[in-house]
Amino acid sequence: MLRRHPSNPLLRDRDVPYPTALAYNGSAIRWEGRYVMLFRNDHGSFERQALDGQTDVGLAFSDDGVRWEVAPEPVWKASGGEWRSVYDPRLQIVEGRPVVTVAMDTAHGLRGGIAVTDDFRTFDLRHTTLPDNRDLVLFPERIDGLYVRLDRPFLAFGPMAQAGYSLWLSRSPDLRYWGDHELVLPIESVPYADDRIGPGTPPVRTDRGWLTVFHAVTKDEARGKNGWEPTWTRRYVAGALLLDLGDPTKVVGMSRAPILEPEAPYETEGGYRNDVVFPTSLLVDGDEARLYYSAADSWCCLATGSLAELVTACEPVVP
Repeated sequence: MLRRHPSNPLLRDRDVPYPTALAYNGSAIRWEGRYVMLFRNDHGSFERQALDGQTDVGLAFSDDGVRWEVAPEPVWKASGGEWRSVYDPRLQIVEGRPVVTVAMDTAHGLRGGIAVTDDFRTFDLRHTTLPDNRDLVLFPERIDGLYVRLDRPFLAFGPMAQAGYSLWLSRSPDLRYWGDHELVLPIESVPYADDRIGPGTPPVRTDRGWLTVFHAVTKDEARGKNGWEPTWTRRYVAGALLLDLGDPTKVVGMSRAPILEPEAPYETEGGYRNDVVFPTSLLVDGDEARLYYSAADSWCCLATGSLAELVTACEPVVP
């Protein structure tokens, strides 16, 4: 269904003109005739498998969405004090304007942020969530007059914390104040996840519903050392989800198996955390679908396929 691009990985540490160990979770849009990507920098040395604790957001441009030119320095860093780091950007176009969502480590928990930008170098931060929340993605247009987002809160207590994290939805009149929180997809509804699920790509409108690619995670303590860390026990795959156009809290369809899972060498070995594919952007041109994703928490990659096939893979869900 999805074909990995032969140039993968498209963006890696050696392509970045400043000290970076990992360049991944890149999110792309098509803007003013070219592709723009914001990606995560983990500073340090890939060769030494060493991170120095600095994480920020880098910028890259491309004419074809494959060959990328990286800006000479990061474009978004944490300000210090309460804000420790900013990372995992999701770049999207909302009602004709670029918007980026990020994860932000703070002195008092992990928070999600929403900012607007006109130049991809300055960011007007409109909203930050309560701790702990991350993986925010926005719908490209308002629904019933309200902005809508998907996110994944970390639940510390209760049955959902024990069963795993799930996919939620919130609404806002202005990108600043968010409420009407509703559960969209519980983890127990996904047969290929037992640890967590959450947003991946910002949704795309189709005739059958809002199409989004989400991440799904299994955990196996027997996996042992599987990357740089002493142990890495999780495996990340990507699934496809269709949500109702008028009420996106309603799941119309879901792929009953992953549409992308770690199989290529750059997804399963030699990375910071192996056995990881993490979807970040879905760009559509006619029937062509471009899925940008992260591999092994180390590199930015691309897979392509048919939009119609992705939609068809979302088998109807019986209420």
